[in-house]
Amino acid sequence: MVSHERNLAAAANLLLRRWLQQTYNGTVQLGRHQMKLAFSTNAFTRFSLIEALRAIKAAGYAGVEILADVPHAWPETLDERQVSEIRRELEKLNLAVSNVNANCSFGYWKDAPPEAYFEPSLISPNAKHRADRTRLILKTLDFAKAVGAGNISITSGKCLGGMPPIPAARQFAESMKPILDRADSLGINVGIECEPGLFLEWAEELKDWIGRLNSPRFGANLDIGHSQVMGENIPQCVRLLGDRIWNLHVEDIPGRKHYHMIPGEGTMDWGGLRDALKGIGYGRFLSVELYTHTERPHEAAEKSFAFLKKYF
Repeated sequence: MVSHERNLAAAANLLLRRWLQQTYNGTVQLGRHQMKLAFSTNAFTRFSLIEALRAIKAAGYAGVEILADVPHAWPETLDERQVSEIRRELEKLNLAVSNVNANCSFGYWKDAPPEAYFEPSLISPNAKHRADRTRLILKTLDFAKAVGAGNISITSGKCLGGMPPIPAARQFAESMKPILDRADSLGINVGIECEPGLFLEWAEELKDWIGRLNSPRFGANLDIGHSQVMGENIPQCVRLLGDRIWNLHVEDIPGRKHYHMIPGEGTMDWGGLRDALKGIGYGRFLSVELYTHTERPHEAAEKSFAFLKKYF
């Protein structure tokens, strides 16, 4: 009888271990909270979105950040057939969407101007560009809802000639109104990604705007590399933004030079980040963003996953 009970206990333990391995593949446990690993498709711009999804799943990730731009999910040309195909593939792969990245819109330009990375923006001095950017973001929110994403990321844009900081602040507040209204109706969060040189480039600025706009849907897509470039204390940024961090962009950085590197190959303090995330009970995604590695994205995804999984 004792032997039989031991065999049953051993079998139960084996089943439990297998279930835990399947359930937490691509995740990192921080106390009671679960931090999930994702990879952004903006490293796979030489491949179709479906090919990118399959490669990211094969590398071990539980989630994917989808680029809302050419050549992946450009809002202006997406139709219901394409959205359905993307949704089916995500379900087939059992891959969650960590974020829909609407930071840049290269698909907008036929003859790109000198500043093409963040234009058209919500604070552009050109009214048509502002309206076009709003339309793109609204379409991105609809797409996020269709594929089961809980949040999208956008940027504030840059203060160009004719739009200095004080008027830019007024324009940003005005531009965000219809976006947050739509986000609230869809149940989708909107995360601003602070970036060196943009109107919103500091975590403290974003924290201030979270209070000013007073919307439960408005928060951060915190890019830890950008924080390091700006000379910010990353653990302090994590604590400052806290439960308004909808998604975390992770990459390594060489010193304070703005160049996205594979985690483990730069100077990032991963231990400090881990402890800070544990301190706020972060249970969302870490999305690896390596748009600098389009030549060998499969290798970049695999190396990043191996480092992050082992480290945490």
